[in-house]
Amino acid sequence: MARVWPVVIERIWHGWTDPGDADEYERLLREEILPDFADQGIDGYRGVRVLRRSREDEVEFVTIMRLSSIADVKQFAGEEYEQAHVPPAARAVLTRYDDTAEHYELRAEREY
Repeated sequence: MARVWPVVIERIWHGWTDPGDADEYERLLREEILPDFADQGIDGYRGVRVLRRSREDEVEFVTIMRLSSIADVKQFAGEEYEQAHVPPAARAVLTRYDDTAEHYELRAEREY
């Protein structure tokens, strides 16, 4: 019997810092921004992953939020849900960032 996957939406967004601001941005994510997202009480909020990659002249961050539906994404980000949600404290240390977030349905997942 084929497995029926529940709908899961992954919201993917990129931001970049100067190398000297990367630790501060990561601290903001861990201590302020991500806890604030969790405290919004969105029923379908399933968590977030943060990826970090250092380059010669910049550090890239990728956030991947997991939500249960587009309705939950809209509850988090509003009707214009594709617009990036970048708090002022983050804007202060980011050199650039995506103006929009991408949304994907999770279709398969395996862990080993």
